[in-house]
Amino acid sequence: MTNKNIYVELRSQFHKDNHVFFILTLVGAFFSGFLGLGISWLTGELIDTASGNGRWSIGELLVISLVIAAFFLFASYLTYYAKPRYIRKAMQNYKETLFSRLTDKNITSFRSESTATYLSALTNDSVSIETNYLDKEFWFIYRVTSFITSLAMMIFYSPLLTLIAVGVTLLPLVVSLISGKKLSREEIAVSNRNKSFTATVSDCLNGFSVVKAFRAEKPVTELFSAENAKLENSKFTRNRLQIFISTLGQLAGMIAQVSVFFAGAYLALSGKGITAGTVMIFVNLMNFVVAPVAELPGLLAARKASRALIDKIAKSLEESTTVEGGSELPALEKAISVKDVSFSYEEGKEVLHDVSFDFEAGKSYAIVGASGSGKSTLLNLIMSGACGADYSGSISWDGLELKDSSSDSFFDQVSSIDQNVFVFNSSIKDNITMFRDFPEEEVSEAIRRSNLKELIEERGSGYLCGESGKALSGGEKQRISIARSLLKRSSVLVADEITAALDPQTAYKVSSDILDLTGLTRIVVTHSLEERLMRRYDKILVMRDGRIEEQGTFDELMAMKKYFHALFMVKV
Repeated sequence: MTNKNIYVELRSQFHKDNHVFFILTLVGAFFSGFLGLGISWLTGELIDTASGNGRWSIGELLVISLVIAAFFLFASYLTYYAKPRYIRKAMQNYKETLFSRLTDKNITSFRSESTATYLSALTNDSVSIETNYLDKEFWFIYRVTSFITSLAMMIFYSPLLTLIAVGVTLLPLVVSLISGKKLSREEIAVSNRNKSFTATVSDCLNGFSVVKAFRAEKPVTELFSAENAKLENSKFTRNRLQIFISTLGQLAGMIAQVSVFFAGAYLALSGKGITAGTVMIFVNLMNFVVAPVAELPGLLAARKASRALIDKIAKSLEESTTVEGGSELPALEKAISVKDVSFSYEEGKEVLHDVSFDFEAGKSYAIVGASGSGKSTLLNLIMSGACGADYSGSISWDGLELKDSSSDSFFDQVSSIDQNVFVFNSSIKDNITMFRDFPEEEVSEAIRRSNLKELIEERGSGYLCGESGKALSGGEKQRISIARSLLKRSSVLVADEITAALDPQTAYKVSSDILDLTGLTRIVVTHSLEERLMRRYDKILVMRDGRIEEQGTFDELMAMKKYFHALFMVKV
């Protein structure tokens, strides 16, 4: 799907299953545009009747005023009833579609982006779109309607005075056009600053423990203050421009209105067929002619800025979304084959060099090595192969190149456990099932095999895990991640340094739990060289400087007395 199509799709969500409320709100805005005409006419007729030149009696005008009031109440009720419902549904549709499109992105692409882009799009930018696009859409209809009806009525009463009115109205129009063009750029600038500010807040909160550990409160506070100041300065510039545009529009409008009043008074005193009531009608109608002219460029600029925000997030969503199609991957039967794989994060700086190895189905593998040896990079390439990762060489699944496979089917077959397991603020059971329905016996079996039974018996499956799983220990969160993998019946389980932040006893138990699993291939990147665990792996890959330096069982590697032996002896 192209960016243009995603942009169109996002905009179309405003009206999806929402046409009735949109039309009712539109009718309410349209009817409201006639109210200025009715009130202006009524004011002029009352003045003429009071001066003895009227065509209507006071009683008749009273009845007409009641009709106008009823009309106003009807238009207001339509707006009261339909507009909030339309905006609610429109924003729900928009944000849900945006989030759904976000989940279509592949892991490689998402990891390379800042989450602040999407946080800003779903929060600050959405508020701006709601305010400047959806809400002002009907304000725009109201202003245009009042402008056209008022201008038509002015022509009916006096073409000459209308010509004068149009001439003086050009002043606010020119003022608005000159200043309104800048508003769109300033709105985008605020959006970009919001993105940067959101990223800073996220970093400060996520790194709170590090801040406290290193007594970095003051510099972090200064960092926050600097970003906050930049955001508020950007908003200040935008708000000042909005006030400037509004002030110029009001000033130009007052000049135009006073000019029409003096011109009308002159024509009335000169006997040009204009009554005092007609002059008052023109003065009142000028409010509904000048205001739309003064506000129109600002309204259009706000709408343009909102569309630019939608287009900006559409471009982010379009980049590396999950590619549809590709071959379906069955459960692994033979091996994941890595052949002559090289990879660089930066051009000319390879971190993997011609790596080749076969991970046979059903076996367990440990990938070990010093920091920076390439062990996590190798695992990440296997995980992102179906998502089009840019590497040379081949990574195949039972002979099928991963780049030619369906990413959806890949993630059906592969489960990943990271060092920091994400746990939702929901029940233990919801976090195991990931909010999906499974037969109870399958859930119970996953709980048993992941050694969560004791936790469930102690706290219950409905126990709330807290924000980011803060009510659970690190080992408990890792076991939840293992249970997830078992429940989805993956044929491959990969784990990347999952015990790095655990105490030795818990780390041993979690690693042992993974090795106890049967019926699936296990690939574990680990820094731990615990002998009891190392002996249980079918094969150990020892990486050094982006290459597989050695491979074999624990006993085979120790017998070689080379690099692994040295690493092990240092650890011991």
